[in-house]
Amino acid sequence: MLRSEELPDCFFYQNKPTLITPNTSTPNHSLYLSNLDDQKFLRFSIKYLYLFEKAVAIDILKYSLSKVLVDYYPLAGRLRPCGGAGDDDKLVVDCNGEGAVFAEGFMDISCEEFLQISRKPNRSWRKLLYRVEAHSFIEIPPLVVQVTNLRCGGMILCTAINHCICDGIGTSQFLHAWAHVITKPTLDLPILPFHSRHVLKPRDPPQVTHTHLGYTKTTFKDNNIHVDINQYLQSQPLVPTSFTFTSAHILRLKRQCIPSLKCTTFEALASHTWRSWVRSLDLSTTFKVKLLFSVNVRKKLIPEIPQGYYGNGFVLACTETAVKDLVTSNLHHGIKLVQQAKSSLTDGHVRSMIDLLEDKNVKTDICSSLVISQWAKLGLEDLDLGQGKPLHMGPLTSDIYCLFLPVVGNFDAVKVQVSVPECVVEKFEYYMMHGLDGEENGEQNGFI
Repeated sequence: MLRSEELPDCFFYQNKPTLITPNTSTPNHSLYLSNLDDQKFLRFSIKYLYLFEKAVAIDILKYSLSKVLVDYYPLAGRLRPCGGAGDDDKLVVDCNGEGAVFAEGFMDISCEEFLQISRKPNRSWRKLLYRVEAHSFIEIPPLVVQVTNLRCGGMILCTAINHCICDGIGTSQFLHAWAHVITKPTLDLPILPFHSRHVLKPRDPPQVTHTHLGYTKTTFKDNNIHVDINQYLQSQPLVPTSFTFTSAHILRLKRQCIPSLKCTTFEALASHTWRSWVRSLDLSTTFKVKLLFSVNVRKKLIPEIPQGYYGNGFVLACTETAVKDLVTSNLHHGIKLVQQAKSSLTDGHVRSMIDLLEDKNVKTDICSSLVISQWAKLGLEDLDLGQGKPLHMGPLTSDIYCLFLPVVGNFDAVKVQVSVPECVVEKFEYYMMHGLDGEENGEQNGFI
């Protein structure tokens, strides 16, 4: 048994990983990235961790990956600035078939032992994903995979997928395509990837016809005018927190909304998490705080984005309120704000946002915001590579950005994970866990 939550070292079978290239020739061209893809805010990799009870043979994983990369060939390419006067920061994908990074190793741990410490990530988990030595984000290959075999015959699969190329829906689509190639090798993919990003191209000239609260324009004179919560959070020792809400807990939350309001699980939980986060930070009551949360707009645009689109087809909805209005009201106030932010995302609003992002001085306004990313309901936890669905699925790391995660084996449950300053952990946990139907014990409520 593990004596602490620290993972043992990972032993690699080879000195360095291999590059998995598409197993047949693929188009060689530059793939345009939309303004939603090319935001500075998204210049990172989405890192998933899967725990499987039985390992899949390495040769099968490598061969199937080389096959699925024929369809998803941009993930075997490399990012680069497209150059041109005044356009140095614009990224494109050089679809050159260079390949995905694939590392394989062994760790002296069992599935059961990992599950005991799997409630929230810690720094030692980084051993489970090969770190590519690079001077900048652009130099890191868009797809990095590490397969770690375990003492018990199980397997941990970690993937890092470039967020400029895929959003959450896109990563799920790709991973399920990989699984399909393994489990149904003679059948065509059920959903073919749609590569072109021109469906989200800005208008010429740009037409910013709406107000976009979630963005701010950087100018020299803006410095130090606003209190920067984000900067404060980044300067503090951060501690991961994690809470699992079952359908019963969600129902209790919804009952706290007075007057009663018909709302979704996401709306109730987003409002509750935002309110708890703000309360724990002890901000001035007159200070204005924002909530940014991801919304899939594939079906909101006219015409709809084609099926199979795996690029960034989401935008960050934004709402704003004074601290006193959020913390002194019950959930009704926050839920109403979340609903209004969602309903404002019309075709015209999203097109205006895409046009706004033509101005490279515009950036996501995270200085006074909680950011929530929705990983639940994407089918990520259903991935079956031929030896059954995962025992655990979640992020490799925890950050100040809040994740709503799926719970393996319980489709209606949602795990909320976010890192907060060490000095406010107890307060944040108190506000998140208590007050649901008067229960005083977090364990009674099923929070873990």
